[in-house]
Amino acid sequence: MSLFFKNLSKVLQENVREYGMFIALFVIMAIFAITTKGVFLSSRNISNLINQTGYIAVLAVGMTIVIVIRHIDLSVGFLAGFLGAVAAIALKYWGLPTILVVPMVLALGILAGLLTAFPVAKLGVPAFVTSLAGWLIYRGLLQLVTSGTGTIIVSNDAFNAIGNGFIPDIPKFGFLDDVHKITLLLGIIAIVFLIFSEINSRRNKQVYNFEVLPNDLFILKLVFMSIVISYITWTLANYNGLSWTFVIVLIVVAIYDFVTNKTVLGRHIYAVGGNPDAAELSGISVEKITFIAFGSMGLLTALSGILFTSRLQSATTTAGTLFELDAIAAAYVGGVSAAGGVGKVTGSIIGALVMMSLISGMNLMTIDISYQYIVRGAVLAGAVIFDVMTRTSNK
Repeated sequence: MSLFFKNLSKVLQENVREYGMFIALFVIMAIFAITTKGVFLSSRNISNLINQTGYIAVLAVGMTIVIVIRHIDLSVGFLAGFLGAVAAIALKYWGLPTILVVPMVLALGILAGLLTAFPVAKLGVPAFVTSLAGWLIYRGLLQLVTSGTGTIIVSNDAFNAIGNGFIPDIPKFGFLDDVHKITLLLGIIAIVFLIFSEINSRRNKQVYNFEVLPNDLFILKLVFMSIVISYITWTLANYNGLSWTFVIVLIVVAIYDFVTNKTVLGRHIYAVGGNPDAAELSGISVEKITFIAFGSMGLLTALSGILFTSRLQSATTTAGTLFELDAIAAAYVGGVSAAGGVGKVTGSIIGALVMMSLISGMNLMTIDISYQYIVRGAVLAGAVIFDVMTRTSNK
């Protein structure tokens, strides 16, 4: 038993950045579960929390990539609001179908991201200044396109289902009638996939003599992750099942996690973030990576705008306010380093859940909004201080 705790302590110390955010999320959820007498962990609230996190989560994924290469993008908040308004206008006034509006808005997002990247990559202008200019421009454009009505109501059912709908279920047949059966099935598949994936990864590392977790900790990790997935699956299945927002976020995370961890492009992104000069000397085009990172940020910003507009079923003049700060906070809380070169997209999702859990929990406790901003600011400051301290201790 003493060996187990010794190994556990060693693993936690060596992976404090990765596990710290999970511990923080667990503590926050436990506190709110107690203070709200279980309401926070109810199926309805967890489902709403996941849907509310969706538009910030996809922004946080893109922001993580941008911060990893040592830049920042402040324009994403009002760009998301503006592109959401464009989607609303296209649906309501231009009469375009959802199947055309969504790719059109995503393409506009990529273009906006590339425009932000141009002065940064080609002229050496700091991304802070370029994106701040974009923040002002997109705020003006948002107010301009919504100045006539103030709020543009979206009545397209297909579009609104993106942010409010749930995946269909199989018909009732007398077994688990009150539970979303497709969600349960997908949860079981996810657990099986996770176990086989982790075992296969462990075997591959052992082949090349890489360090792996001790057997007891590896089994504990699989059991813990399986329990978490089972809990989330059962909780969602007892409400309406998996939402389309959750499915979209999962797809985004899966794609970006694969790209950053399994591809040459991903290695180049982290190389540029670690040392841009050395990356350039080794044959990596820093300019190209900058365009890719900001273009990706624009794509996910457009997706965020679609999710938010769809969830509200309308576009407003204030849409996108403080989105950029929530995305940056989620990225830092999720483990991205202010110095660049460090950070995972999966961590940004946990960071987004941490920040949105704080908002949801404090709202349930009817805490004044002014105190909510103070708490969120303190959490962000703590995450950055934690990053600096861990980097300093590792030198």
